[in-house]
Amino acid sequence: MTAMLKIGSLREPAFAQSAGESTGYVEPNGSKNGDQIPVHKTYRPVGDQMSEVRGHRMADKQSTLNTQSPTLRVALLTGGGDKPYALGVAAALTSQGIFVDFIGSDELSVPAVLNDSRVTFLNLRGNQRTDASPFSKAWRVLRYYINLISYAATAQPNLFHLLWNNKFELFDRTLLMLYYRLLGKKITLTVHNVNARKRDSNDSFLNRLSLRLQYNFCDHIFVHTERMRNELVSDFRITKSKVSVIPFGINNTVPNTALSTDEAKQQIGVDSDDKALLFFGNMTPYKGLEYLISAFDGLLTKDRSYRLIIAGRPKGSEMYWKEIQQAIARGGISDRIIQRIEYIPDELTELYFKAADVLILPYTHVFQSGVLFLGYGFGLPAIAADVGALKDEIIEGETGLIFKPRDSVDLARKIENYFNSELFGDLENRRKQIRKHANERYSWDKVAAITKAVYSNLLSSA
Repeated sequence: MTAMLKIGSLREPAFAQSAGESTGYVEPNGSKNGDQIPVHKTYRPVGDQMSEVRGHRMADKQSTLNTQSPTLRVALLTGGGDKPYALGVAAALTSQGIFVDFIGSDELSVPAVLNDSRVTFLNLRGNQRTDASPFSKAWRVLRYYINLISYAATAQPNLFHLLWNNKFELFDRTLLMLYYRLLGKKITLTVHNVNARKRDSNDSFLNRLSLRLQYNFCDHIFVHTERMRNELVSDFRITKSKVSVIPFGINNTVPNTALSTDEAKQQIGVDSDDKALLFFGNMTPYKGLEYLISAFDGLLTKDRSYRLIIAGRPKGSEMYWKEIQQAIARGGISDRIIQRIEYIPDELTELYFKAADVLILPYTHVFQSGVLFLGYGFGLPAIAADVGALKDEIIEGETGLIFKPRDSVDLARKIENYFNSELFGDLENRRKQIRKHANERYSWDKVAAITKAVYSNLLSSA
């Protein structure tokens, strides 16, 4: 989402700023809170963190800005990850004329952020390399919290929007939230999983208590489904009017080049007559990969043209992945499975979604799936378990099919049905229709409009 609204004559060409540079602000003399003049700034992480390397005022723009009505400015606390979602939110907000302090990491330090004149990028998180030493990991987490606390104490935005918590959830949900409130900040929170530990079957009293505290500390909460809002109301006694349902914005940060389906299949090793299934993303128990393996094993006894692509890596669930590998070995089906057990970078993502004929989501518990919308962005139909709101997001026979959760027999049946359907038979044209449907239904414009209305209401009542 690159379109920007104009403030007087301020607008410069999008992405005109040099890489490595972010945008700050100063207040003109006599201005009210919220009237800022952009200033280009670059920030570094501590030991040199939060140091201003260089700055120059856009003085020739001052007279224009002084005539404008006060603008919204918010702090977007990303937690340092989920690049597609964080970048999507930032772009959506700036398209509405909102100035954003973007609290990010090396992963989020990209031109789309650095070159946006309404974004002040603050790399408080730094690198998050998994191969760092334990001491380095401990130091960078401590350093991040020091910088975050320091930033909050002097931050000009009166509204903090949390996209994700940080490393220490209990601290983030309780003391850090209380700290923000004592500073007089309005707090909004995007909840992606109302209670992830309940989903993962390791819930506890302390977990529920800390969640309840965080949800009650918030001035407003955003969720992606009505079911999530209802769970907040029923399980955590949150007032329904305090929760807004927003679409899960389509992933528009992953490259989608002119790479064709045939080229993608050839590069991955899928034959033209293979029926290619895709499982994509982190591997954790709630993803239900074992049910797909069982269904795939059964399908191969009748038709050896089925091909399964597994792309992703275990996330804190190495034992789970070992069990999956054992199931593959027992079935003797490894020769029909393409395994890319690794982190899949953005630039390679399209390869898998274009090589596949259908995306499989055999989840056992989930509210919503970013992978589903990622697939929709490439026009790929999905066969998903009937859990959470997945059924609400799939149009049967048009964008995919639904099967009974934890039922490998029903999954195998639906896979067979799919490859005998008109949806698969006219896949090239259906891909275009699915992309169009996704871009309309999961538009970041809709997300931005709802979010801005909440911001304006909260700040007007401050």
